[in-house]
Amino acid sequence: MQTSSLIAIVLAYLVGSLSFAVIVSKAMGLNDPRSYGSGNPGATNVLRSGNKQAAIFTLLLDAFKGWLPVFIVQHWGSQWGLGATDVALVGLAAFLGHLYPVFFRFKGGKGVATAAGVLIGFGPWLGLLVLAIWLIVAFVFRYSSLAALVAAMAAPLVYMLGINGWWKVEGPVLMSIIVMSMLLLWRHRDNIRRLLAGQEGRLGSKK
Repeated sequence: MQTSSLIAIVLAYLVGSLSFAVIVSKAMGLNDPRSYGSGNPGATNVLRSGNKQAAIFTLLLDAFKGWLPVFIVQHWGSQWGLGATDVALVGLAAFLGHLYPVFFRFKGGKGVATAAGVLIGFGPWLGLLVLAIWLIVAFVFRYSSLAALVAAMAAPLVYMLGINGWWKVEGPVLMSIIVMSMLLLWRHRDNIRRLLAGQEGRLGSKK
């Protein structure tokens, strides 16, 4: 692996390690999101604080940090010899940074918003289609976790639609999406148990 690739991956991971749920909550005088609700430092749990503005800021910033490294490498990476594989790796690195942030003792969120940002970076229509799936499931069933699970499973399949000429399908990017999807499912394992037991909190609940 060339030095420029390694630097890009490390920087993407560090950007991903910025836990905006914690940062935004502290900046707005709210309790640490790891101390209430599900304990997950993410936008959905910040929403349980009752502060919708903080939740929106968290959502947008978590998505932005996934999108930014991908966008930079896509548009300027060629100057340093970076290609499709590096685009895939920086996206995955930003996602892993959110899950295992070095600045927060490697205890991060579940990665839904950051994964969405990465997907939008890979391709705007790809990200928007997967986001639409999330929104439809969330609106119909009122479970954020179920929406995330369905969207995660759908993401690789949606990306494969690019074979029809909608966008260019790159092997490394597909593998990155598959890995993110698998990690999203793993990070939601407790939610899966609660969904099956009928104990999962719906959107808007304080649980």
